[in-house]
Amino acid sequence: MQKFVGTGVALVTPFKKDKTVDFSALEKLVEFNISNGINYLVINGTTGESATITKEEKKEIIEVVAQVNNNRVPLVLGIGGNNTQTVIDELQIADLSKIDAILSVAPYYSKPTQEGFYQHFKAIAEVSPKPIILYNVPGRTSKNMEPATTLRLANDFENIIAVKEAGNNVQQYLQLIKNKPADFLIISGDDDLALSVVLAGASGVISVIGQAFPKEFCTLIKLGLQGKNEEAFELHYKLMDVIALIFAENNPAGIKAVLQELDITLDEVRLPLVKASKENQKEIANFVANFK
Repeated sequence: MQKFVGTGVALVTPFKKDKTVDFSALEKLVEFNISNGINYLVINGTTGESATITKEEKKEIIEVVAQVNNNRVPLVLGIGGNNTQTVIDELQIADLSKIDAILSVAPYYSKPTQEGFYQHFKAIAEVSPKPIILYNVPGRTSKNMEPATTLRLANDFENIIAVKEAGNNVQQYLQLIKNKPADFLIISGDDDLALSVVLAGASGVISVIGQAFPKEFCTLIKLGLQGKNEEAFELHYKLMDVIALIFAENNPAGIKAVLQELDITLDEVRLPLVKASKENQKEIANFVANFK
């Protein structure tokens, strides 16, 4: 699945001051990213605040992104949760005609066993009409899907094509890269580790910061895929501080603060999330003003 090699971005959902979806800002964000070289877009993922977006809003977001995209880059749709049957139902009723793959987050809160993870994704794989990218993010789900489970799924189901690994654990990345099937993609979900794991053999990244600095981040990953580590790390070091800043409090409040400084969207989020603190906003504004 070469279309998912490189840099994907987990799009935020822009909001107006009244907390309604700002579709004009969404159009601007999508065009900004495609025009600056992003390889694919992820819609309605956790960075898109999918937990607080209605079904109707999700449908309209897909339509707007697809219209602006106009088949220029692949689209990945976030469909996941901790109720397996609900995920299956959503897959069966959703209009996926303009979607290239599904990103499905590991079940959160329930803390399933490794067998529970396997059976959850097995049930999804057996009904999904689109390829599946697994998403392991134990910092948010409170339970790690171990490499053995991910690799078992990769070997057992042809339509499970990749994992977005966001455990912030280099050793876990290396286990996945070392033991994966030849055509299975390891995609970094950690912006701070993305270059290092790409140089180790990963296929790319699904990034948060990439949507604010798409040209630079795409170039960074491209250089990494080419093994040009010296040039790649020059870009990594330029972006390292802002990557730390956007995750210092919560995601996506940090990245929305950056996007506000870039005049792409407001920094509005929906409860229970709140905006970045004034101190964090000040540091972000200073970074953006001085970025060259």
